[in-house]
Amino acid sequence: MKLDQDIALAMRLADAAAAAIRPHFRTVIAERKGDATPVTLADRAAEEAMRRILTAEAARDTVIGEEFGATAGTSGRSWVLDPIDGTAGFLAGRPIFGTLIALVVEGFPVLGVIDQPITGERWIGATGMATTLNGKPVRTRPCRELAEATLATTGPHYFDDHDGGHFMGLAAKTDHRRMVMGGDCYNYAMLATGQLDVVCEANLKLHDWAALVPIVEGAGGTMADWNGDPLHAGSDGHVIALGDPARLDDVVEALACGH
Repeated sequence: MKLDQDIALAMRLADAAAAAIRPHFRTVIAERKGDATPVTLADRAAEEAMRRILTAEAARDTVIGEEFGATAGTSGRSWVLDPIDGTAGFLAGRPIFGTLIALVVEGFPVLGVIDQPITGERWIGATGMATTLNGKPVRTRPCRELAEATLATTGPHYFDDHDGGHFMGLAAKTDHRRMVMGGDCYNYAMLATGQLDVVCEANLKLHDWAALVPIVEGAGGTMADWNGDPLHAGSDGHVIALGDPARLDDVVEALACGH
């Protein structure tokens, strides 16, 4: 399947997920998963809607979803789905969550979508293409030095004591007066659009970050693990995103110096 066909399919997936999510926004009562994270009818309805389309149109592809796990395929291609990334924000009625859709080939993401169904914003990134927001190209912004960088993370409670110390080592080197907490995938969308400089997180799963890589990199940024190595399906969940790739060594050094 050609890339433009894959993009068209990803758009249909995003449309289907959005239609399933919107009726539940600011109306739902959360349940709890076994690991005590909130989950809603909207999560499951959105993933089921996307899986129905993939079963009909890409039956040979593997599907990996946050809610319903993996369905093995035979094509060597994997669609990775997170129906609502940022469930806590969704439950609080804040439109800074997103549906994440990625196509992963040989362990590396080649296509990614961040869809915000309430505001109607949709970022699309693909290998060899410029990232777009609602069809218009977006770019990350330059960052001359780390001390000028605006850093974002979903929240300190996602770091254990060890990782938290390293994160604070990075935070101390950035403009901590402008640090952003909360936002989940929306932070990466804002980085790709030139509003943030660095995002740093730990304990992410493949469905949390796979869609983000083509979007950030197609906008001129870079994503890596905390050692500065490229992300792939076997990465350990320590993730950094930078709008200006020139700051990668600075970020990695700052993380290493934290304790």
